[in-house]
Amino acid sequence: MTQAAPAHYAHCEALLRDRDRDLWLACLFAPQLARRYIHAVYAYALECADVRAKISQPLLGEMRLRWWTDALSGEASEGTRAHPVADALLDTVARFDLPVGELIELADAHVADLYDDQTPDIATLELYCRATAAGPMRWAGRILGAPDMAAFDEAGLALGVTRILRRPAGACIPADLLEKHGADIHVNAAPLRAALAELRDMAASRYEAARRAARALTKGREALLPTATVPAYLERMARKDYDPLRGLTEPSPLRRQWRLWRAARGAGL
Repeated sequence: MTQAAPAHYAHCEALLRDRDRDLWLACLFAPQLARRYIHAVYAYALECADVRAKISQPLLGEMRLRWWTDALSGEASEGTRAHPVADALLDTVARFDLPVGELIELADAHVADLYDDQTPDIATLELYCRATAAGPMRWAGRILGAPDMAAFDEAGLALGVTRILRRPAGACIPADLLEKHGADIHVNAAPLRAALAELRDMAASRYEAARRAARALTKGREALLPTATVPAYLERMARKDYDPLRGLTEPSPLRRQWRLWRAARGAGL
């Protein structure tokens, strides 16, 4: 097995710290020896999530995501290991026998981000959240020696739905939910708020389910910490100044850090 360059792991950490500071802080509570490997899987997840913002047309985005799936399946060029995130990721996958199929599913799921097609139903939304949010937490759990438990799936659904709610209302809101409430994603009115409130309740329910399931985890609970900030965002939806066309305002960094610290101390997610 070819080991990744230490500088490439350092690059993953820097990327995480710059692009998602809450996620980087959550990783600090993991054991030091495991931290670099967790940085690698999250750096990969961020690289895939950021593709849409870096391209001018969907085809270019699909090519970028295909590069990642080729790298994971061993079909990319020999120069793949020159990419710092790919080098660290491939090393981590080999060390911990991470499920390559699941990592490929994450890249495939982000293809939907490149287009403006409305998500058809809640079931499709859940599949997206399982691939993009639950997957990385489950891999982090494996790195920490945790069994593959329901807690990771529930936490991923809570985190994934909350990430969608943080954005301005758009194509990710399931069409069947909009139809149920007679809502329009372009009109800030009671029907749209009702549809989004149903998603909020779904995220809250999944969060509570994750908290209950996490009690059975004797190892690797730190992998669930990215979900600890979910309640802070959901509470923002209840405020009078919440505008679904603009998305959620950020809770203060201090409040988010306090939630992470409290969860890490064992007081609950």
